[in-house]
Amino acid sequence: MAETHSLQDLQQPAVSSKVFIQRDYSSGTICKFQLKFPSELESRLDKQQFEETMQTLNNLYAEAEKLGGKSYLEGCLACLTAYTIFLCMETHYEKVLKKIARYIKDQNEKIYAPRGLLLTDPVERGLRVVEITIFEDRSIGSGR
Repeated sequence: MAETHSLQDLQQPAVSSKVFIQRDYSSGTICKFQLKFPSELESRLDKQQFEETMQTLNNLYAEAEKLGGKSYLEGCLACLTAYTIFLCMETHYEKVLKKIARYIKDQNEKIYAPRGLLLTDPVERGLRVVEITIFEDRSIGSGR
């Protein structure tokens, strides 16, 4: 039976390997990640959970890049104030990036960390990849 872990347990353990989920450029340059389930995760994570996480990330990045009245107004205010408006307010994009960071933290706490995995925010990797760190299964030699 697989041992469960918490986020605190995963701060210093030995890394077994890393899996990288690449960007999907089939629809152009919009920020979208592939939904292909990596074989390295088969013993630790359900395919449906992985696809749900990736689809939610893709939807959140689409929301961040969506142009609308609010984005237009932000641009106009920025021009009128020589971009000093951004010293006292966050853009729509920044707000959604914070929402994505909270979602990833929540997914790590509830789904990934208990399975010995850690999902890294794509912003930390330049929005090029989603990195999933696989930690060694410590149940073999730790006597827990």
